Amino acid sequence: MDKIEIYTDGACKGNPGIGGWGAVLIAGAKKKELFGGEKETTNNRMELMAVIQALTVLKRPCEIVLHTDSQYVLKGITEWIKGWKAKGWKTAARTPVKNVDLWQALDQAQAVHKIEWKWVRGHTGDPGNEHADQLANRGVDSVM
Repeated sequence: MDKIEIYTDGACKGNPGIGGWGAVLIAGAKKKELFGGEKETTNNRMELMAVIQALTVLKRPCEIVLHTDSQYVLKGITEWIKGWKAKGWKTAARTPVKNVDLWQALDQAQAVHKIEWKWVRGHTGDPGNEHADQLANRGVDSVM
């Protein structure tokens, strides 16, 4: 399996508002940048989109260390998703899971990979996170 390090981030100007997502994929000396945006979205949706887009661009199963500054994404995929799936995509309060379309897409995208999920504090100078943040803001600019 190829080993890849991924940094992801989402951004939103207003919440909801114009949003962007960015991802940096690093495999040895190779680096790939991804970004995109949407006119009417939320920060959480953009955080999810960054991870989904990063994973779906990979052509074969990989060993990944995935860095995100989103507790929503990290806890959702490592803790909450098992319960949501068991309850038919409902929360503990039996309400529909927010962003279920993206959670289902992420669940499918991550299934073929071996992923170590890591949280990184945002805006504290981590080079990978700062790079992903810049790309997310480019995503915002691309739809303005």
